[in-house]
Amino acid sequence: MELSQLNKLREREDHVEFKEAKHNYPFSGGSSSDPKERRKCILGYIVAIANEKGGMLVLGMADKIPHEVVGSDFAEGKTGQLEDEIYKRLYIRVHCEELFDENMKRVLVIHIPSRPIGKALRFEGVPLMRVGESLREMDDQEYFSILQEQDPDFSVRTCNGLTMDDLSEEAIVRMRELIHSKRGKEDVLTIPTEQLISDLGLVSPEGLNYAALILLGKPEIIGKYLPQNKVIVEYRISENQIRYSARQEFCEPLFLGIDKIWEYINQDAINPIIHIDSYPQLISVPSYSEETIREAILNAIQHRSYQMGGDILIKVSPESIEISNSGGFPYGVNLSNILTVNSSPRSRRLAEVIEKAGLIERSGQGVDIMFANCIIEGRSIPSYDASDDFQVNLRIESKIVDAHLRNYLMTLMASRLPVDRLNVFDLITIYSIIRKDGTGIFDRSIQRLVEEGIIVNHPVYGYQMGNQFFEHHPKVLKNLVDSDTLRRLYYILEDGPKSMSSFLEEWEQELTIKQIRTKIEKLVGTVLMKNGKGRGTTYTLVN
Repeated sequence: MELSQLNKLREREDHVEFKEAKHNYPFSGGSSSDPKERRKCILGYIVAIANEKGGMLVLGMADKIPHEVVGSDFAEGKTGQLEDEIYKRLYIRVHCEELFDENMKRVLVIHIPSRPIGKALRFEGVPLMRVGESLREMDDQEYFSILQEQDPDFSVRTCNGLTMDDLSEEAIVRMRELIHSKRGKEDVLTIPTEQLISDLGLVSPEGLNYAALILLGKPEIIGKYLPQNKVIVEYRISENQIRYSARQEFCEPLFLGIDKIWEYINQDAINPIIHIDSYPQLISVPSYSEETIREAILNAIQHRSYQMGGDILIKVSPESIEISNSGGFPYGVNLSNILTVNSSPRSRRLAEVIEKAGLIERSGQGVDIMFANCIIEGRSIPSYDASDDFQVNLRIESKIVDAHLRNYLMTLMASRLPVDRLNVFDLITIYSIIRKDGTGIFDRSIQRLVEEGIIVNHPVYGYQMGNQFFEHHPKVLKNLVDSDTLRRLYYILEDGPKSMSSFLEEWEQELTIKQIRTKIEKLVGTVLMKNGKGRGTTYTLVN
């Protein structure tokens, strides 16, 4: 951008806002208490311009044509910090450009992208728009039109020009096999292809739709009609490595591509074996489990926005796998309700066929499965923290952080019929209790877990894991201590060393003082560590 170009621009027509902003221009509301005045700040104008589908905010030039350069010191020498702060506040990525005239007067141009499709940005809770010289709250008609942008179902749109000859015969055969395996209907193997395609809702009187293209299209045809449909896998020796060590692009019909993507990720170098000390065995497990990763990829395919550019990107390393798709969360979904809200995929017809083929158990259940699997496998729960309005970023870590919990849950789930197994909310409640993070506690799950003895409610220490959990602890399996004693030691000592008085208080209704002292001293060296002397003696857990 050059100053000579800016001189000629008109604010409304060219989606630009000029401000002199010589000194002390407010970044976020300033000192005024009047909402109308507070909006006249950097963030307010960025919100309004983004809501107009993007443009520029120019500081250091008069607002009247030919926009004389007056110079601005706003964010001088701090444009990088400015871009970071705007992203933290609004979750959009602006680009700052500094220009200088012949007298070295500085002009700051903030290039502002469009708001996400179907979402209006807000400043201090208000969706703003420019009206004349003021910033006003967006009217109902404008706001509703933005919400309407969210396509009810992209995949059901007709893909003009797509014909039956453009579909992969191999993918159609695979689809038949999967539906037959899932539903057991013999006729699905012999029914004419045109009839099958029609029964699945992949064609209308206007022609084949995008769901047919994504599920069954030949690679070269997908590239022709939907070039942003690729899934790209990048492998790094370490997640901190900037450049990838290997890269593979997949532009396949989904019924073939999902297997090929997993086969690529499941190579020994990319998905190495982890060895876990799970007494009395040393067990070996892959860094990433197939069901979890397939669910994550299918989830990204169903929920991505095909209207926005950008392929699905999978970054995999020994430490983590990150899957990013464009479009942000569907309307009504956010980080706090991702497990509880009833969301629907952006491409519902696509999801319906995937479900009928058994690639997923039930549409909308993918997140539940990923969270449940990671907890049962002793890993950290999946993270969506790096997501924003423009993309969803899912991170799954490979490390087994709690082999004891894994051993317990694997045994517990295997011992129960499917209808009696713990659900994802039960598992998250257990996960939260063990980590003492205070979040993810579901009341309905608490009631069930207490009734089944999986957790106990201690009058002093609150919810704790029950004896069942500690029966699988290596120290109990090695007969160094009983499960009830170890359970009590854990919650007594979880926040640091304690003196003998803490143990006396815990067992005072059950044992004599002498018995308690004897009990504790017998555990020193194997279960407990003893520090200090006399009244200054304290105890901590070994390891």
